[in-house]
Amino acid sequence: MKDQIDELTLLLLYLTSFKEDYGFSEAQRSWKGYPFESLNELSENDFIRDSKRSKSVYLTEKGIEQALVLMKKYNIKEQNGIS
Repeated sequence: MKDQIDELTLLLLYLTSFKEDYGFSEAQRSWKGYPFESLNELSENDFIRDSKRSKSVYLTEKGIEQALVLMKKYNIKEQNGIS
């Protein structure tokens, strides 16, 4: 069950993410209002990068790729503004 919670947390992070422009680069971020255990696991697997001081997380390329795999697994269609 824990694996499914982590998968769905990553999927929700991706689906609710937004792009933030830093001038020199762009980052895909999401608010981290999810269970800390799942966020810690996703961070350990390098799907997200987390800052204890920030209210949002940064989705890594690996995390975005995994979220796209999970979208297919859970039969979720790509939406405008996400990817």
